Amino acid sequence: MLLGSQLRRLRETRGITREAAGYSIRASESKISRMELGRVSFKTRDVEDLLTLYGITDEQERASLLSLAKEANVAGWWHSYSDVLPSWFPTYVGLEGAASLIRVYEVQFVHGLLQTPEYARAVVRRGMKGAGEEDVERRVALRLERQKHLVAENAPEFHIVLDEAALRRPYGDREVMRGQLQHLIEVSERPNVRLQVMPFGFGGHSGESGAFTILSFPESDLSDVVYLEQLSSALYLDKQEDVTQYERALKELQQDSPGPDESRDLLRGLLQLS
Repeated sequence: MLLGSQLRRLRETRGITREAAGYSIRASESKISRMELGRVSFKTRDVEDLLTLYGITDEQERASLLSLAKEANVAGWWHSYSDVLPSWFPTYVGLEGAASLIRVYEVQFVHGLLQTPEYARAVVRRGMKGAGEEDVERRVALRLERQKHLVAENAPEFHIVLDEAALRRPYGDREVMRGQLQHLIEVSERPNVRLQVMPFGFGGHSGESGAFTILSFPESDLSDVVYLEQLSSALYLDKQEDVTQYERALKELQQDSPGPDESRDLLRGLLQLS
């Protein structure tokens, strides 16, 4: 995505159309579009030809961008789990790992970055009925591997609004739910985590369309991405008008929900009831 955005910036600065850029590398306009969105792999020859077309002659700048192209083609650690993942999800894991700010509204269950192993196992078994234990455990292992990003040295900011429904809907037995609630209380005290609970008592709110995630990146060239998961696919929205709508919805959810301290109290209350 970073390389694609830089190629787009260079093309637009020179006033070159996608069609002309595609012609220069013996490709279609749509391929240039996919390259600029970071949704295809990069051939070194194509990047070299585009840089020449865009007038980039400085050897150091060319070398930097070509190095980025090589990095972009290296498979991430999560690709080793591709046998148990839906086709659209590896892209999300890569974006999540690159994000500096992750903002979430979740209503069905606790977000994967906050799940305990026992709760994750229950969620995976429910979603993968008939799957063998090995596949279930590999899914859980992937989820736990993703969670390392949240506690790493350069961990992202993680802001989440959890609907109370996600906390009351049981996955696993009573002890699993108690362990999950306790974990949420503990992880909500991390300096990079802001956890709020949207209580039932509030009534209707701006999250009526369902769960969503907004990913923001440290590189200024990269636009925010909204991730929407569906039953058999996922959407990745990066148009500014789309992102703005979801940012507005999340801001309203944050404003309407109790703050982090009050939300921890709500979690403690649910723990006592469980």
